[in-house]
Amino acid sequence: MVTQRHLVCPPSVGWIGRTADLRILLVEDNVELARQIKTELESAFYVVDIAYDGEEGHFLGQTEPFDAVILDLSIPKRDGLDVLEQWRADGNEVPVLILTSRKTWREKVMGLRAGADDYIGKPFEYEELQARLEAVIRRSQGHARSVLSQGDLKIDTASARVTLDGVRIELTAQEYRTLEFLMQHQGEVVSKTELTEHIYHRDFDLDSNVIEVLINRLRKKLTPELIRTRRGLGYQLGPARRDA
Repeated sequence: MVTQRHLVCPPSVGWIGRTADLRILLVEDNVELARQIKTELESAFYVVDIAYDGEEGHFLGQTEPFDAVILDLSIPKRDGLDVLEQWRADGNEVPVLILTSRKTWREKVMGLRAGADDYIGKPFEYEELQARLEAVIRRSQGHARSVLSQGDLKIDTASARVTLDGVRIELTAQEYRTLEFLMQHQGEVVSKTELTEHIYHRDFDLDSNVIEVLINRLRKKLTPELIRTRRGLGYQLGPARRDA
């Protein structure tokens, strides 16, 4: 069983020791364990969707834009290893962290050779699970270190610390999620739908104007020119400079 911890979500991301803002698929048939992992990760500001069997997990992982998958191998309807092999055969390169009670080194090797990015056995410590998850996501996005930067703007994803020209900026959880996702896609035009899908659960109303509200709040807290609106396309992160 995963180690029990009680986390309280503070009003500002800057108070948290570890965090990530990305969308995670958890494929785990143990309902109690799945809910516990979901609670822990959401306390650290991940967005988590759960699949309780291999068929649903395969479908969601193939059709939804997840940033990483935590995949149990011993799941009903379709084995986790088969799910992973099919994703890779179909060209799906989503980072996968295998979570399983299988202990032999052969099964670990099989999982890694099938395309898994890392492996953690049950029982496990929650801190190790989150640290491994953070690492596979960073590696998949070309960020070996936890610090993202754009001009004078810096985000330390390990501590959720945001600074502009050395001055710490306090953001809410949703503001942080929006900014970090844009930082991870520097130079790209990110659509409103992409932002919404990565920040909220899949049943969120995509027609909501919450993204515009978050973008406007970020512009006020940082600099107006930081996030450019590409009319009809989405948003693009620009150079961040604090006025002298």
